[in-house]
Amino acid sequence: MAGDILIVDDERDICQLMAETLEDEGYTTRQAHDGPGAIDAVRGRCPSLVILDIWLGDSRFDGVKVLELLMQDYPHLPVVMMSGHGTIETAVETIKKGAYDFVEKPFKMDRLLVVAKRALETAHLREENQDLKVRSGVEGNVLEEAVMTAPLKKEIKRLAPTSSRVFLRGEPGTGKSFIARIIHQYSTRTTGPYVTLNCAALSFDAQAPALFGIEENGSIKIGALERAHQGTLFLDEVGDLDPETQKGLLRALQDQSFTRVGGTQKVPVDVRVVSSTSIDLKEAIAQGHFREDLYNRLCVSPVDVPSLRERMGDLPQLVEVFSQMTALSHGVSRLSFSKEALLALQTYGWPGNLSQLKNVVDWVYVTVSERGLPAEGVTPDMLPFDVTNQTPSLVHSEDTMARLISLPLREARQEFERDYLLAQVVRFSGNISHTANFVGMERSALHRKLKTLMIERRS
Repeated sequence: MAGDILIVDDERDICQLMAETLEDEGYTTRQAHDGPGAIDAVRGRCPSLVILDIWLGDSRFDGVKVLELLMQDYPHLPVVMMSGHGTIETAVETIKKGAYDFVEKPFKMDRLLVVAKRALETAHLREENQDLKVRSGVEGNVLEEAVMTAPLKKEIKRLAPTSSRVFLRGEPGTGKSFIARIIHQYSTRTTGPYVTLNCAALSFDAQAPALFGIEENGSIKIGALERAHQGTLFLDEVGDLDPETQKGLLRALQDQSFTRVGGTQKVPVDVRVVSSTSIDLKEAIAQGHFREDLYNRLCVSPVDVPSLRERMGDLPQLVEVFSQMTALSHGVSRLSFSKEALLALQTYGWPGNLSQLKNVVDWVYVTVSERGLPAEGVTPDMLPFDVTNQTPSLVHSEDTMARLISLPLREARQEFERDYLLAQVVRFSGNISHTANFVGMERSALHRKLKTLMIERRS
């Protein structure tokens, strides 16, 4: 990938060597040999990439000072730092200040080429995705309104501006990751980094290096905790951490510092931790799988995220939001869902919660494009079989009518009542008061009817 690269180093022979190597790869290069010269060069024409030495022969205007000035005016400009012996810790600090990466002197040119190529590719992708980011922001606002119930939204907006550690509890797919990001956006740390670590996706051996970073053979790889300095760290499925990593995390929360794997130096860190779990951590504590003292540190402000089954009344709005998002991402017209299709969706159990519902909407868009959409919109027979197969037969109107017509009146009425009330009970998540209000019955009368029809409240 071609690019305009500015090389900043007070050693002119090193500058020239790097320039020749980069030009052989198709890049154009410019050179500067001190801090003011670097700033002037960037202001004259912003390059695609800056390769910047930390030591420029002037302690008052070194590479770190240049980086700070560049990040103020050109926050998206990728900068690769070069560090000599004794300055590697400073190089790590520069990454926190906005540098893309660093290479340690003396370095092999192949290493420099790889880092430069990666930095330019990342910047290019950022530019290509500007439109997508704008759309994602719109989707985020819409999604926030739909994903979080009113009580949950009120609680999150109360907790977000505080420094309290928030602990999100809920089934997989309920939107905990999305809520964690909302907490960061509404916090006082919103301008700081937001870093996610999925503990369940890592093997035990990989967890500590991913969280704390690693020092090996004179090089340093920064972990999630350090990258989140002055921002928010979201530990997804924190219950899956191994015992040693739990111990290290507890110590980091207590001391506000930690040691990288393989290192000896304490690294101070200022970070807010938001964590989540889909398992019962109190049971895990009782079984000796999770530290109670760590749980107490993390669970300062617990928040229970409801499952989709507990908020079936919100499902039509969620389908509308997911439909808008899918249509936008596919570049097609938005599909409408018929009342019968929404009822079928409301009477399904949704073990995968919001994530599963989003996948179903995506699936409908793919299949509808292959067979066309009827005038009434998406119908129950256009939904995935594993969804409609578990819904009461009432929602499959043609099959239901044919079957009812074949029965005597009394049996047909009883079967209709049972299917109808079962669908409504499931639709309102077993809430008898809401069900009775919708069907137009007294609560006590509905109780008696359900008992007569042998419908359990949590059917």
